[in-house]
Amino acid sequence: MAILKVNKLPQPTVLKQILKRCSSLGKKSNNGAYDADEELPLDVPKGHFAVYVGENRSRYIVPISFLTHPEFQCLLRQAEEEFGFDHYMGLTIPCQEHVFRSLTSSMLR
Repeated sequence: MAILKVNKLPQPTVLKQILKRCSSLGKKSNNGAYDADEELPLDVPKGHFAVYVGENRSRYIVPISFLTHPEFQCLLRQAEEEFGFDHYMGLTIPCQEHVFRSLTSSMLR
């Protein structure tokens, strides 16, 4: 009996999954509202996505441009290792809030 090794998904595929679940880039219906079937957060501005950080799982809305920063990609790898991306709780970042705020504020400069 052969044992199959499960390969991790390529990073572009993982990023697309994250964006689909956490961003405001979902399909819009004819009247401009998001389809209920898409289950996307309505309070997330276009070009942003929600993450949950820290012990209390505080919610932060961050720009999609953060996905290109090596520091943020490191956080995503840690999130994948600790929590995986195959859940519907939202993207949870394993990081203390003050560290996350410091890191993201430096990315905005």
